[in-house]
Amino acid sequence: MIRINDQLELAEDELEWQFIRASGPGGQHVNKTSTAVQLVLDIRQSSLPDWLQQRLLHRADHRITQSGKILIKCQQSRSQEQNRELALAQLTELIAAAAVQQKKRKATKPTYGSQQRRIQQKKQRGATKSLRQNKPRPD
Repeated sequence: MIRINDQLELAEDELEWQFIRASGPGGQHVNKTSTAVQLVLDIRQSSLPDWLQQRLLHRADHRITQSGKILIKCQQSRSQEQNRELALAQLTELIAAAAVQQKKRKATKPTYGSQQRRIQQKKQRGATKSLRQNKPRPD
């Protein structure tokens, strides 16, 4: 079981691991070994609660596909095991961020002092602009 937070856990058999060759520099090592990791989690087929599944599906993240799968590719390290750990950390971070409940905003009125300061700034700005105008002077 993969622990997301105190209330959420994810079964390891729900994750699909694919090991692919990494791109970029690295010479012969890159050409011979499959150290890059691609982690796939189908959100709809997972054991996550329905409310969390909906939040993840509506989240604007490039790692979530239209078909409802989370794809995380990690090739930062030369070690496959480290890449697995990094990809798993990214997944838990993504799910934990979606699980955070946003606080409801309470509508408040501006204070009397803030209203007065705003009006004073507007008057000051208007006075500055009126001084810039080319008004004909009465001689």
